[in-house]
Amino acid sequence: MKLNYVVAGILFACSSLVLAADPELHMLSEHPVDGMRGGNLSGLARCGGQLWTISDRDDDRLYKLDTRATVWKAAAVLINVPSVPDDAGRTLGMKAQSFFRSLAGNGALDFEGITCDSAGNLYVLSETYSAILKVSTSGVLAWLTVSPKVLTKAREAGLLAHANALFEGLVITGIASTQIWLAAERQKRGLVKIERRITPIYYTWYCAVGCVVMTEGGLAPQPPQFPGSKLVEKDFSDIALFNNKLFLLDRNAFKICRHEMLTGKQERCWSFAADALVPSRQYNAEHGMAEALLVDAQGAWIGVDNNSTTRADGESRPIVWRFAAPAGGWDESP
Repeated sequence: MKLNYVVAGILFACSSLVLAADPELHMLSEHPVDGMRGGNLSGLARCGGQLWTISDRDDDRLYKLDTRATVWKAAAVLINVPSVPDDAGRTLGMKAQSFFRSLAGNGALDFEGITCDSAGNLYVLSETYSAILKVSTSGVLAWLTVSPKVLTKAREAGLLAHANALFEGLVITGIASTQIWLAAERQKRGLVKIERRITPIYYTWYCAVGCVVMTEGGLAPQPPQFPGSKLVEKDFSDIALFNNKLFLLDRNAFKICRHEMLTGKQERCWSFAADALVPSRQYNAEHGMAEALLVDAQGAWIGVDNNSTTRADGESRPIVWRFAAPAGGWDESP
């Protein structure tokens, strides 16, 4: 037993050295968000010039963000969500978890990701059901018809094994928006790609060969600035697309990491711990709370799901941070 602690300590020290080598991003601004009924900001999307967000506590609304002042205003856009498709892929534990969420006043659908296609349609991810809701520009709502083999293949690869540790983010790619990438959260974490059939049959979205692009398990260190920093489960909490690269929000490590699209291989990481973990911005929490990511040429937007808690400076609203892009751009080599 003592040997295990020694090995863990050595791994922690070595991993900390690797973490220290990741360049730090510089925070340009932070924006408390007013007007989210349930708080708990859990995703960001940009459609044209409009920013959108969601809350994992609210099943009946999306939010448009007015970003003209330092404090952003969230305006609710009410939606009438149709019945969720057959949930036979969920385990008994997952069904129990969603039942208790609803009793506690949390969103039964657990919206955890939002993205936008080139035509301006929104796609919202329900973690509870591993299902994707399409909100068209005309206001029509429909769940995507996804082959059950997607969940089967993901679970065979060790993903989606635990309730409330399922898909946590999504992004849509391809010239005709024919691919959706899904980030699986933890124990194991990974990337899954689904594709749209040009000629639809029963299931419009399916799992092609190699649809589980990458999986990864194990522990990694929290940054040294984190109070009581320790080894925790590796996790992903959102995914973004920029310049034909995928960017994953590594929540517990307080990093944004660039991944190659063909294999999902991690290419480069940047830390945002130094500015995000100054004493005034710290929460009384055991894990990171960043849950939303957007990346553009000028920098990154990171949204914080404060989980109804108050941070050290007394701020209790959801927060969005703006970080400058790396000095060499997001394409820079290690």
